[in-house]
Amino acid sequence: MKNVLVFLILFTSCSIISQEKGINFGVKAGLNYGDNGKIEFSDVTNAGDNLLSENADDRVGYHIGIFLRGDITDNFYLKPELQYTQNSSSYSFENRKLNYNVKKIDLPILAGVYLLGPLHVFGGPSLQYIVDNDLEDVRLSEVKNEFTVGVQFGVGLQIRRLNIDLRYERGITENQAQTIDANTGQTIRVDSRPNQFILSLALDL
Repeated sequence: MKNVLVFLILFTSCSIISQEKGINFGVKAGLNYGDNGKIEFSDVTNAGDNLLSENADDRVGYHIGIFLRGDITDNFYLKPELQYTQNSSSYSFENRKLNYNVKKIDLPILAGVYLLGPLHVFGGPSLQYIVDNDLEDVRLSEVKNEFTVGVQFGVGLQIRRLNIDLRYERGITENQAQTIDANTGQTIRVDSRPNQFILSLALDL
């Protein structure tokens, strides 16, 4: 809960800074396509030898949230966003398939430049608070770090009150969830960092 309050304070602070030149408030939603990293199995009884490591299969997730866009100059803006995101990945190995779901609150703090007419490019850090993570049929412990940092950059079109953008996100803070399989004694680790493309549709209110 403390980390959620930090998110809200940062979001409010960015909005206050933006008010000097005018501010736009809006809502957004969209789809995420990517994965949450790889899964690893290791043998704790044999010096932690790695037995299996598999990359995730890409899966589709979604996000929904709000944003503030403050125009600093005619061509430059700041845009903090606050959104709820669910990422989904799957792992296929040894005739077995596991689904892994991560639910998180994101606070991207983006800076953008209008290039030509409605076309703009943007980028910046994305602060992430993991609310829940669930690996099918496996009981995971809490992730190592609930609060992590990623980076986003992309391109968008602002047509009157409507904005559509495509961005890439990569988690840059190492983060894992892990457990020990009671039947085999193996340690299971899952990389919780997102690696995905995000398509968003936003509306100024």
